[in-house]
Amino acid sequence: MVIPAGEGVTRGSGRRALERATPLVRIRPRVSLSWGEFGELWACRELLVILTLRDIRVRYKQAAIGVVWVAIQPLLTVFVFTLIFGRLARFPSGEIPYPLFAFAGLLSWTYFSQALGRCAASFIDDSHLVSKVYFPRLILPLAATFNPLADFAVATVVLLAVMFGFGVAPTYRVLALPLVLLLEILTVLAFGLWLAAANVHYRDVGHALPFFLQVWMYASPVAYPVDVVPARWQTLYCLNPMVGLISGFRWCLLGTPGVNFTQVVPSVVAVLMILAGGFVLLRKSEETLVDVL
Repeated sequence: MVIPAGEGVTRGSGRRALERATPLVRIRPRVSLSWGEFGELWACRELLVILTLRDIRVRYKQAAIGVVWVAIQPLLTVFVFTLIFGRLARFPSGEIPYPLFAFAGLLSWTYFSQALGRCAASFIDDSHLVSKVYFPRLILPLAATFNPLADFAVATVVLLAVMFGFGVAPTYRVLALPLVLLLEILTVLAFGLWLAAANVHYRDVGHALPFFLQVWMYASPVAYPVDVVPARWQTLYCLNPMVGLISGFRWCLLGTPGVNFTQVVPSVVAVLMILAGGFVLLRKSEETLVDVL
């Protein structure tokens, strides 16, 4: 990028004089993050809000029943889970009715899968912005992560209504729900930053991600309790961060027993390390991001 140093060069001066008076500055992204860059991100918070609300409006624009789809989808899925896993496979759910057990697990998983898919495609979907306007690139994955929170809020209200229908009331544990949700947002960003950067260079990531998310769902305790997994595999199984998150959602909303913290700590540490690596990878990829897009 060429940045003029001043007006000391007249129109009639030659090309060499212009080059001497006009220094060339090469702008490169920093590999590491600094507090100043977080300040830049905070300064662009209005853009983050605009992008988040834009995606919500576009998703429900000209929809016949609007946000009702957010309630219909989990209810139908819970009905199928109850029929197959609750009635036929007879997975235990403790003292909690199986529809509530499956709904709470599905609530956590649905947000995770939707947010991760949109986060992975964030640079591709908004390539026209990335190639024309400068702003902190981290805003796009953040907007994609925050966008499904609207669906999550509607689905949570539906779950609370179903809980009251079954005569199950939330306890004081529901106060810990924002903390569990924050951990899930960090988990989405941890994997989403890697996938978003990789998807720019390899579009196969976008095609393969739905399949891996489907496999990941069955490898997570969405339709079955953690106790179903044999004890000798519990430690390895709990490395899956969704095990602790889904169990945490059920603990907050339904009062079910939570996962042992000694089993959750390794997955939390792994998520934080992956998140830090995702920040570094994003900073490195910014130099060639526009050229590839």
